[in-house]
Amino acid sequence: MDECESESNQRLWSHQYVAQMRQLLGTDVCRKLAIFELPEDFLLSVVVPVFNESGTVAGVVQRLRATGLPMQIILVDDGSKDGTFEAISGMGDDPHVIIARHDQNRGKGAAIRTGFEKATGDVVVIQDADREYDPSDFRYLLQPLIAGEADVAYGTRYGHYDRQLSPWWHQSMNGLITLLASIAIGIRLSDVETCYKMVPRKHLEPILPKLQESRFGIEIELTARLARQGLRFTERPIRYQHRWYDEGKKIGWKDGVGALWCILKYGVFRF
Repeated sequence: MDECESESNQRLWSHQYVAQMRQLLGTDVCRKLAIFELPEDFLLSVVVPVFNESGTVAGVVQRLRATGLPMQIILVDDGSKDGTFEAISGMGDDPHVIIARHDQNRGKGAAIRTGFEKATGDVVVIQDADREYDPSDFRYLLQPLIAGEADVAYGTRYGHYDRQLSPWWHQSMNGLITLLASIAIGIRLSDVETCYKMVPRKHLEPILPKLQESRFGIEIELTARLARQGLRFTERPIRYQHRWYDEGKKIGWKDGVGALWCILKYGVFRF
């Protein structure tokens, strides 16, 4: 993406552009299209846990920049062995990119916790380093937070039409885990395992010292600890392009068992 395109995308969030769109389209249409103005000096921190994603991480960073959002990108290399760290090292020259590294692979949850500790933005969101998720959907997650209509926004991959169909076993297992987590935690979600969890940093700070999970169990733990604060959750539909294990997908059946344990640990026993 060149400098002219970047500046053009940044204007999409300006007061002038939003006012023009409201005049042309009307307030209701702008709301449905998630056309809104960002607060002055707003910053979104995007935490990107990276493990053996040398072939995709550069493209993901490019897609993040293409949103035009004022953004801090935090890349956490979780002990990659495929040249990922070398692929992202040059990105550290950008003042808006922070690079952290684990000498050994510690798990997605550990990488997320490292990224959270380095975040300084008003709002924090997680972005996988593959191409399953599209960061252009950030605008739909940000909208209720900026409007003060919700405290936490999750992107849901299911229950809407604009998505690639996942294998039946993948969606069924996710549905079971989400149902059990909803019962144990006390909020009705449709996709607790979604990557796109967007939270104002002021709501993350009280729970950062308590986060324990180093693998995919962070999805359940984070949800449970946020819910205990009495925060208002909302879900927004997002696009999702499922990838297969031969393409680098890492979550497996053991993580499903781990998720069930985390539901008991953080939902029922409230650790």
